[in-house]
Amino acid sequence: MPFTELCIYQVHPKKTEEFEALMSEAKCFLEKQEGLLLLRLMKRGYRIDMEQIREGLPPLKITRVVKSVKYALYWEFDTKESYGAAQKNLYDNYWKSIERCLIVPHDKYLGERLF
Repeated sequence: MPFTELCIYQVHPKKTEEFEALMSEAKCFLEKQEGLLLLRLMKRGYRIDMEQIREGLPPLKITRVVKSVKYALYWEFDTKESYGAAQKNLYDNYWKSIERCLIVPHDKYLGERLF
C-alpha cells in the first residue's frame, strides 16, 4: 500500500519567489529519493463557494493575499520506510531554508493511499 504525505505551507507573501525557487531546486533532489512514486506541488490560486458549486460555475481567482500564500506538496512512496528516509534527506538539506519562508509551521497529513 503506497504511503503518502500532504504538506500545507503558509508562505510569507514577500517570500513566495524565494520559496518557489527553493522548491524547484528541491524537486530535482526529491525526485531522486528511493521509492518515490509521485511528487506534486500546487499553489493555491482559486476559491469556490456554494454558488459556484450549485450553478456549475468555475472557481474564482484569488486576487489579493490576506495573510499568506498557501502551497500544498503531495508526495507518495512505495513504503513508510522510503518516506522516512526521504524526510530525513529533505530535513538535512532544505528544511532550514524552507522554514525561513513560512509564517507558521507547516501542517503534515500522513497516511496510506486508499485509491
